[in-house]
Amino acid sequence: MSSAGLRGSARCGAADSTRPSVRPIRVLLVDDSLVARTVLARLLEGRSEFEIAGAAPTADQAIEFLSSHQIDIVVLDVEMPGKDGLTALPEILAASHGARVLIVSSAAEAGASATVRALTLGAADTLLKPMAGNFAGEFAHKFVDALLRIGHANHQADPQGKSASGAAPRPVVAAPMIALRPAKTGKVACLAIGASTGGLHALSGFLRTLTPEFTAPILITQHLPPPFMPYFAAQLRDISGRPTSVAGDGARLVPGQMLVAPGEGHIRLARRGANIVVRIDPAPAASRCMPSVDPMFEAMAEIYGAEGVGVVLTGMGRDGTIGAEAMVSAGADILAQDMSTSVVWGMPGSVAQAGLASLVMPPEELARHVCNRAAGAAWK
Repeated sequence: MSSAGLRGSARCGAADSTRPSVRPIRVLLVDDSLVARTVLARLLEGRSEFEIAGAAPTADQAIEFLSSHQIDIVVLDVEMPGKDGLTALPEILAASHGARVLIVSSAAEAGASATVRALTLGAADTLLKPMAGNFAGEFAHKFVDALLRIGHANHQADPQGKSASGAAPRPVVAAPMIALRPAKTGKVACLAIGASTGGLHALSGFLRTLTPEFTAPILITQHLPPPFMPYFAAQLRDISGRPTSVAGDGARLVPGQMLVAPGEGHIRLARRGANIVVRIDPAPAASRCMPSVDPMFEAMAEIYGAEGVGVVLTGMGRDGTIGAEAMVSAGADILAQDMSTSVVWGMPGSVAQAGLASLVMPPEELARHVCNRAAGAAWK
């Protein structure tokens, strides 16, 4: 894709306001190029929102640095000598104790499978690294925007109130009190999942937990540009072990299979005899996202009623709230990811704070609930 990155706001009109912070966002730059590290640091110099906590030319040095320093964001290159960024990503996430990773790499180009893999492994977002001399202007704006958006997404103080380096503690972001609706029981005829920023990693946790015994069709709307959708579908197929494809107009919903919304249209549904089929809707949605979760949820309400389940995972904005209202009105359950595990608690937070959610939990726990509900219905 372009240097816009893979965040939901790249294809959505609505965006969350940046959370207020009580201290600068601490950034670690990891790139084997001294020029790249220097230029990236200069883009943040003079901005009170940021503090360059360190820079490392290799992944191993970054992991060692993280063992003794508290960082909010790791800016990580992919193509590096020795241990490459993708290989090191799980170790970096484990060593960072809650930091977000922003991939800035020439490998993050349109349709790059490496980018989808990075996001699935847990990167919060990606940006295409420009050619030397082109770091100013549009890239600089997108770089700063991405850092602001994800920088204070998950702050937790340690038990002593200090970071490992003795720096000021991270402010604790408390989740608001949420009024939950009673969870439904009974058959699950179809499962629909919506996600945006951080969604690939959340989907990975959800789908790995979903047992093979759960056989209802699954619909997924993830905010991604069209060139990425085949890679995205292939990644989900490998993760879940379920047949997965990008939905086309007229595609039939089949038990045990997953359909992914294409980048240029929303998933809607229609009856064709005894079958339920997909209708791809390219018209602008109220959320101004393409694809949008709202039309998919509205279709779930119309076709499946109380036997449908909607899941809203991490993402920027409010996409999915309008459709969730329709599903709840039809008697369906809406499940939302919790704040502490979300990269951006925009979409799940919106449905939860609107009183539309029956559960607010990590993705793995939501998947267990779906499996338990389906199994309970089968026993009756």
